[in-house]
Order: sequence, then C-alpha cells, then structure tokens
Amino acid sequence: MDDAECFFDLMGNPKVMNPIPLPECTREQSELKLKELILNQEQPGEKKIWAVSLKYEKELIALCGLLINNDNEPELAYRIREKYWSNGYGTEIAEGLISYCFTHLQKELITADVWLENPKSMAILNKFMTPKNDFYNEEFQCHDRRFVLYKKDWLKTQN
Repeated sequence: MDDAECFFDLMGNPKVMNPIPLPECTREQSELKLKELILNQEQPGEKKIWAVSLKYEKELIALCGLLINNDNEPELAYRIREKYWSNGYGTEIAEGLISYCFTHLQKELITADVWLENPKSMAILNKFMTPKNDFYNEEFQCHDRRFVLYKKDWLKTQN
C-alpha cells in the first residue's frame, strides 16, 4: 500500500475515528488532509504530526503528534491503523512522545485528552500519566478526561 492508501485506511475507518470521536473521512477528504499535513510539516510552531512506520517496513501504521490543548499546554496524540491494534504500538508511541517532549523540547508537563468512551486509550495513558479532570469537550461534543504528567515525576521513573 502507498502512503495515501494507508492514510485512508486510518482516516476512513470508523473503528479508528469514532473513539476520538470524529467522523471517518471520505477518500477525497483523506487525500486533502494528507496533503495539508505534508504542506504544514515544515511550518514553525508547537503543533507537530509525524507518520509512524515499523522499522523494517515502509508502510504507515499510525500518526502521532504533539498538539496544544485549550489550556495552552503540550498534548500528545496518536492514531493507529486498526490492523496494528493490540500490538503495544500505542504504548510505545505514547512513551516516545513523552520522552521527546521532556528531553528534546524541555517541557515541564505533557497532557493527553481522551474521550471517556475510549477505554483502550485510557488504559495506555494510565500507564504513564495521572488523570487530572473530566470535562465537556466543546470541539468534539463529548466528555473527555485530561491526563497529565510532570517532568519531575517522569524523571523519577527513568534509570
């Protein structure tokens, strides 16, 4: 599969998109979104999105990124193609984003927002972060939980 097909497999799959919660994309919407992400990759700013592939494969398996939440704090994000679920990739991606945020970007905290009806992502975030608060997310029209991890607490777990 080429990148556009893999991206559509991710963005056009309701099982991937609904737990965010977002509607799945049509093929045309997916192609436009991919072009937008590629064009915006070199733009300065705090928001960054990366493609994830397996070390020995060239195929896109996920997207991950660092966003800015509504409190102007760094927020980790990830989205994984369905065929790669339940292999530990979500945990590995979250761990890598946390490390990058603290070691390379020198941030003092990182957050993650997750829809309360997304137990798989909540399980991943509970491995590294502490629930901070539940709130109504106006943008996505759902109830979310915000997780937080402070650099000082993360440093205590590093050897």
